[in-house]
Amino acid sequence: MFKIAYYPGCSGQGTSLEYDSSTRAVCKALDVELVDIPDWSCCGSTPAHTVNHVLSAALSARNLAQVEVMGMDKVTTPCPSCLTNLRTAAHKMEDPGFRTKANALLDVPCNGNVDAQSVLQVLTEHVDLELIKSKVVKPLTGIKIACYYGCIMNRPPELMRFDHHENPMAMDNLMTALGAEVVPFALKVECCGASYGIPRNDIVTRLSGKLLDAGRDVGADAFVTACPLCQMNLDLRQGQINHALHEKFKIPVFYYTQLLGYALGLDRAVLGFEKLCVDPRLALGKIKQPAQAR
Repeated sequence: MFKIAYYPGCSGQGTSLEYDSSTRAVCKALDVELVDIPDWSCCGSTPAHTVNHVLSAALSARNLAQVEVMGMDKVTTPCPSCLTNLRTAAHKMEDPGFRTKANALLDVPCNGNVDAQSVLQVLTEHVDLELIKSKVVKPLTGIKIACYYGCIMNRPPELMRFDHHENPMAMDNLMTALGAEVVPFALKVECCGASYGIPRNDIVTRLSGKLLDAGRDVGADAFVTACPLCQMNLDLRQGQINHALHEKFKIPVFYYTQLLGYALGLDRAVLGFEKLCVDPRLALGKIKQPAQAR
């Protein structure tokens, strides 16, 4: 079993409970042991770095220090925003002068010896894809999926160091291994409007509407994403987008861990499909049932 520290992030405890619960369930099923960081705190995403770079780094460095206290050197998080903050803090702490300033704000100093990875990276690099395929009991045959990574999962490449920064394939390969038909989606790393949902809703409706339109054009039955903010913009705000753009989008937006858990035959209670705003039943109904289940 692969063992790694786990940072759920604030979204995982609130707006994306289903992402956290499905992440924990699929990792357990795939022999990845997630060890929660005790007394973890918010990483400052997304506004802290706009106010004070030292304070922003210290917020994430505190969690990295907690991992060091655990005696571990790797941490994983499902949230790309949290991942960006953790990796940025680790990078900045390589500078002795900056590390001194940030550590002055912490009770426990951070030595900068922890590598932060996304859960998607862990599943890609530490779990054999053939092993995942061997555990599939409900193949996703029949559903067409558009994989949407968002704009920060893999960028900037010199910081994130995972997958291709313009044409990432980790989710594509995973969904294909589960039996889904992955449609060619050219906007997989385009921005959805990120955190402009409150101050500039017009930006979110325009950018997220562009993504939904592109997904519809390539025949996607559903999106999969790895980002709580992207999922919220495409799913929760889909009604707002329809109203603003005079559209009739009705495309479910799953977390990739939800469909992975479905294919692995995990308890649907931990997958949280009922928390999606756009009804996923039509898309899930396109999945052909295994012959033995008919």
